[in-house]
Amino acid sequence: MTNHGPEAFSTERLDALPLRAVHADEMAAVLADPALHRFTGGAPETPDALRARYTRWESGSPDPAERWWNWVLRVRADGRLAGWVQATVAGPQAEVAWVVGTEWQGMGHAKEAAAGLVAHLLAGGTVRTVVAHIHPGHAASAAVAAAAGLVPTDTWEDGERRWHRTDAASGAGR
Repeated sequence: MTNHGPEAFSTERLDALPLRAVHADEMAAVLADPALHRFTGGAPETPDALRARYTRWESGSPDPAERWWNWVLRVRADGRLAGWVQATVAGPQAEVAWVVGTEWQGMGHAKEAAAGLVAHLLAGGTVRTVVAHIHPGHAASAAVAAAAGLVPTDTWEDGERRWHRTDAASGAGR
C-alpha cells in the first residue's frame, strides 16, 4: 500500500479493487436496499451522489496525517460488484468498515472481504492495529468482525462497540 492510495488485493472468491468514481453506477444498484442503512443511518444514494462521494474519496483525506483507502468488491465468478471495504489509516491504526449488498449476503462474502482486508492491512507493514465500530444490535456485522480476527472491547463510541485486533508482531498480541 502506498500513501497515495490502496493497492488491489484478492481473497479466494473476491477481488478488492481501488474504488473509483466510475464504479458509482454499479454500486448504486448494489447499495439500493434501504435495509443496508438500518444500523448506519442514511438512505440509498443515486449514482450521481455516489459518483460525487467517490470522487471526494479518490482525492484523499484533507488531513495529511490520515489516508482514506477504499475498495470495491468484485466477485470473480460473475464479474459483478458486491460491496465495498474501507480503511481510514492514521499512523499505525486503521479503522475499517464494510458493506455487502443484500443480494450477496449470507454467502460469506463479508467475512471473506473483512478478513482479507485486515490481513492486507497488517501485511503492509504500516498498520499494527485494526479497529471497527459495531452496532450492538448488528449480530451479522459482529460475526464479520470476529471472522476478521477482531475482538470486542469495553469501549463504546456513538452507541457502537469498538472491536480491535493488534498485530502479534508488534508485541501487543490480539
